[in-house]
Amino acid sequence: MFGLLKLSTNPMQVEAFKVTYGYGLNAMYVVGAIELLAGIGLIIGFWKPRIAFFSAGTIVVIMAGAMLTHVRSGQGMSTAALPLIFLILAFIVVLRRSKRA
Repeated sequence: MFGLLKLSTNPMQVEAFKVTYGYGLNAMYVVGAIELLAGIGLIIGFWKPRIAFFSAGTIVVIMAGAMLTHVRSGQGMSTAALPLIFLILAFIVVLRRSKRA
């Protein structure tokens, strides 16, 4: 869902990436595409555990970057809480799927 928001050039996302975070629109599109593909990979992972493992690992990296971006831009940990939750959930998937992948 969040990947789709970034790919749809939602005005709030554009402002956040350009003004608040200081990133370009290309970064927004890349992050959105990676989030979308990783989300699709998690769904496929129900049948292909290896894909779930790599998709969840990708989400861990993206969410770590999101947390750092929120904190670095002065928004604090309250804004970084949602990426932290997704990071923890994705990390659990990585740990569980690493035994099967």
